[in-house]
Amino acid sequence: MSIIIKTESEIEKMRIAGKLAAEVLEMIAPYVVPGVTTDQLDKICHDYIVDVQKAIPAPLNYHGFPKSICTSINHQVCHGIPSEKKLKSGDIVNIDITVIKDDYHGDTSKMFCVGEVSQHARRLVNVTREAMFLGIEQVKPGATLGDIGHAIQKHAEANHFSVVREFCGHGIGKKFHEDPQVLHYGKAGTGEVLQAGMILTIEPMLNLGKRHVKVLADGWTAVTKDRSLSAQWEHTILVTATGYEILTLRQEEM
Repeated sequence: MSIIIKTESEIEKMRIAGKLAAEVLEMIAPYVVPGVTTDQLDKICHDYIVDVQKAIPAPLNYHGFPKSICTSINHQVCHGIPSEKKLKSGDIVNIDITVIKDDYHGDTSKMFCVGEVSQHARRLVNVTREAMFLGIEQVKPGATLGDIGHAIQKHAEANHFSVVREFCGHGIGKKFHEDPQVLHYGKAGTGEVLQAGMILTIEPMLNLGKRHVKVLADGWTAVTKDRSLSAQWEHTILVTATGYEILTLRQEEM
């Protein structure tokens, strides 16, 4: 594996990119209401990233992806393409933001509950967020990638949810996706050992039903095979000398 240990100057650029990505999620929150289309959300985010942040939306034209953000609704697991579909009360939607600033990437996503959502949908959203933070809490020099995956899988399965295995977290920096792959399941004490200066995403996807997914004909949108609800949260994490730093932390999480 060619894992890139970031220099101090690279880490500083990643902090800036991460803060910008977090700010996009903060900015878009008031717009995520019944009746809005995901296309409208995409345009608002695109314009904010380009015009206000003077940054680049990383998904746009990435391997042909046609939009500036990903919006994954209900049984969509990840990589949902914004469209003219209107959000309605009861929907849960993941908005995934990646910005490029001074060549470096900041990557984060958040679940939004639209209007009044069901108790089981809200529970899935909350447990997925808890699982992400349990994974993040494993991060320190000398820990392993397996420690992260194990913590997430244990919490998910204790709550009777399943962990998607086809998609994972990843190293990130000048490239959108770098080594290592960060699985959201696994055995503690196994896999790559973490070192200070590594930067990676932790972004678990949990399903209300079975873990199996399929990708739609658009080549991007992943959905649950059993059409059960899915939720995802994501942060970009720096391995520090003593533990971790979340580079994409939002004000509401501080």
